[in-house]
Amino acid sequence: MTQKKKVFSWLLFDFANTSFSVMMVTFAFPLFFKNVICKGDPSGDALWGFGISLSMLLVALISPVLGAAADYSGKRKHFLLFFTVASVIATALLSFSGPGMVVAALILFIVANMGFEGGLVFYDAYLKELASDKSVGRLSGYGFAMGYLGALSILLLVQPLLSKGIVFSNMPNVQLSFLVAAIFFALFSAPLFLVLRDEKIEERPAISFAALITSVKEVKYTVQHIMSYPDLARFLLAYFFYNDAILTVIAFSSIYAQNTLGFTTGELIQFFMLVQTTAIAGSVIFGFVTDKIGPKKTIVLTLMIWFVVIFSAILADSKELFFYTGMLAGMSMGSSQAASRSMMALLTPREHVTEFFGFYDGTFGKASAVVGPLVFGLVSAQAGSQKSALASLLLFFAIGLLLMTRVRSVGSGPQK
Repeated sequence: MTQKKKVFSWLLFDFANTSFSVMMVTFAFPLFFKNVICKGDPSGDALWGFGISLSMLLVALISPVLGAAADYSGKRKHFLLFFTVASVIATALLSFSGPGMVVAALILFIVANMGFEGGLVFYDAYLKELASDKSVGRLSGYGFAMGYLGALSILLLVQPLLSKGIVFSNMPNVQLSFLVAAIFFALFSAPLFLVLRDEKIEERPAISFAALITSVKEVKYTVQHIMSYPDLARFLLAYFFYNDAILTVIAFSSIYAQNTLGFTTGELIQFFMLVQTTAIAGSVIFGFVTDKIGPKKTIVLTLMIWFVVIFSAILADSKELFFYTGMLAGMSMGSSQAASRSMMALLTPREHVTEFFGFYDGTFGKASAVVGPLVFGLVSAQAGSQKSALASLLLFFAIGLLLMTRVRSVGSGPQK
């Protein structure tokens, strides 16, 4: 099997899974859940936030253990397949959800989002095997670029179905768009499972009592000795704060655009297509920048851009200005996420790659998605303004930037 085929199949998975992210987390399903399933009741916002937070919290708790189990058994692909299938099936079943089916829809979404987010732990861990230290930035950037290209593709596919908006009268078409997203995810993720092979190690079961005990011990060891990797610890803490803000922007972008600026469904589709396009450019361009100046400097640069994005969004008083802000947000979103994954790959010891990525994608990545939306919602409720809530995210970016400046770009071994 040629290296190019392996890399391409890995990139296709990013192309595939972003269809779930844009349709079910960022754009269509949040509005469908609030306006149709919850019939426009104000409690829909709280229930939606609960679903996001609970699914992220559960992934944060199980990711390190499952990551260690994958390292122990050598069956990383088996774990990725399980989470992917769970997400695809739950997403497909959500196409049958409708008015009043709050509990069922919420449970299915939690399962689907856990499958999507949990799978990223095992997917990202392949990066260190597929790229050298000198090319990890470019490959990570290409991955995110393919992801945003996938998001753009799914938006183009479902645009005719959502032309009349996400409302009761258009419910069958909206439900069909969820099924399209599930099929898209399944179809383009399949090559990875056919092409990639796990490294040969001593034959061990993927899940057993002994494997789980060993996994827990591995996680305990990681927690106890993570300070032996001070730069990795500082980076993970910085990532927790600035990724918190980024995920909150993603989670509330459609709601903010619709509630604060009065965007229609058609305008939202155009907006997100534009954001995905600039995100593709940001991922590719900053992938080369990362390999040139290093991931640390790239992350610092992108965080400075995020400050501009937040200030611009707060000051934007027209849809046109918000479109320009969205373009810049897309550029910084793709670049900061790609550079972060590169930084993690460079700082992670190979023997604990999946376990450490479990902390990166799970404990630090997903747990941050619990805090950010909660703070945003509380500030918005107390101040009565989503712009005030948006301003609160500047604190998260500032803390992340400060911590990031203290990270040294050194090797993955322990430092005194």
